[in-house]
Amino acid sequence: ELWGYSDQPYDALLEGYEPGWRAREVAALFAKLQPRLVSIAEKAFSLSSPPSRKSLQGHYPRANQETFLQKLLPKIGFDISAGRLDSSTHPFCSGLGPGDTRMTTRYDESDFMVSLYGVLHEAGHGLYDQGLPESQLGTPLGQAASLGIHESQSRLWENRVGRDLSFWKSWWPDLIQSFPPLTQHSPDSAWRASNAVERSFIRVEADEVTYDLHILLRFELETRLLKGELPVRDLPAAWNELFKKLFGLKVPDDARGCLQDIHWSLGGFGYFPTYTLGNLTASQLWQAACRDLSSLPNSIQSRDYAPLLCWLREKVHARGRRYTAAELVQRATGKALDPEAHLSILEA
Repeated sequence: ELWGYSDQPYDALLEGYEPGWRAREVAALFAKLQPRLVSIAEKAFSLSSPPSRKSLQGHYPRANQETFLQKLLPKIGFDISAGRLDSSTHPFCSGLGPGDTRMTTRYDESDFMVSLYGVLHEAGHGLYDQGLPESQLGTPLGQAASLGIHESQSRLWENRVGRDLSFWKSWWPDLIQSFPPLTQHSPDSAWRASNAVERSFIRVEADEVTYDLHILLRFELETRLLKGELPVRDLPAAWNELFKKLFGLKVPDDARGCLQDIHWSLGGFGYFPTYTLGNLTASQLWQAACRDLSSLPNSIQSRDYAPLLCWLREKVHARGRRYTAAELVQRATGKALDPEAHLSILEA
């Protein structure tokens, strides 16, 4: 009430993370996304021999993972002389200022993809921070457009680049050198494992297809809470009911249900949509980059990421906060944000 809103209370909270977006606009996007997303997930769940990420499990010493990641980071364009990579329980990236962008990842010696995708994700954030106009430091032009745009950069590098078959093929010689257990596999089988679709109670463990279903669930419940339609005491039951509808699973306890995230306990209502807005934006930017750069697939295949990074620098990073997120997407891709690009990629 103190901040004010024109339509519903949720708008005031959303404005803090996604300036310019309104709850009804987000709801309209999510309404277009949900039916096809559920259909894609159900088809994947029904496969007789679905790929599994566990198929690549083995022994991958942390030292080997660190060596590979230190080779990967500068190749995708991250300036390691102006940043660093460390470890933490949960990966994060912090741009402390020009010349100092720090990121972390998490290591699991039975699953090297934990650190790999942690680094690609956080490097996307880091590349955005390193690409903001240094001369505009301290002004809106030297700041990221929104959390969703920031998330689009991390998801683009993590999913559009890192989960593409060409990524696995181009890095395969280095991967098997660093990780001998991979000699029993192929780039194709590793690619399939990296894109496995599996049910999970936990949002942060979800694959690319089911992740946004976790966000849609949270968005629906928190908007109902703020409208006064859902009493807090009824939240666990409402969560479990909607989760069963979307995932076909019975939630065993609140720890794997409505209490799994820190956002609500910290008062972070309105934050969750930024994740899905970031995913949708990442796919739309990727399609626009492929349209503008006809040789981009060949560049990715040859491990030349400079054309993609230069495109992102021009279309996104250099713009700072000159435009709202919606305006930035319109200018960069030629059309308003829409789930179609993301859905078409997932369906392919």
